[in-house]
Amino acid sequence: MSSPQPLRLLDQVRKAIRLKHFSLKTEKPYLYYIRDFILFHNKCHPREMGSDEIRAYLSHLAIQRHVAPSTQTVALSALLFLYRQVLPIELPYIDNIERAKKPERLPVVFSRSEVKQILPHLNGVEHLIVSLLYGSGLRLMEGLRLRVKDLDMARRSLPTDSIR
Repeated sequence: MSSPQPLRLLDQVRKAIRLKHFSLKTEKPYLYYIRDFILFHNKCHPREMGSDEIRAYLSHLAIQRHVAPSTQTVALSALLFLYRQVLPIELPYIDNIERAKKPERLPVVFSRSEVKQILPHLNGVEHLIVSLLYGSGLRLMEGLRLRVKDLDMARRSLPTDSIR
């Protein structure tokens, strides 16, 4: 009788993430960046790498791939999770990381005339959601998650604590 195969590294990561009850929206990017980190270093196992390789990978994300600062932070969090929770290896503080630059663009906001041109082309739920998003300043996911119980009919308002 043969002994069971040990779990592959990414399966170990997935298992650890699920044991910690992280969301699927966290699991997917963590697995992506851990896999990408390994591929970036020519499939070298993370046990054989350390803070220098993490620094090089994060700098690569900022300089060559031009990722957003939040993306670089997610990649760092994924790698720290891998080393601390899965391997478990305690890393020294990682400094001198080339940080991703914030984009120098402003968010696009429709003017009143543009909204007046768009709304007549929408019906039903789509019209309601777009009207709510524009009129209240809600973000897309906030508008989509909004429920009737979140509305304050007496005040004709949206309590801010129930949607964020």
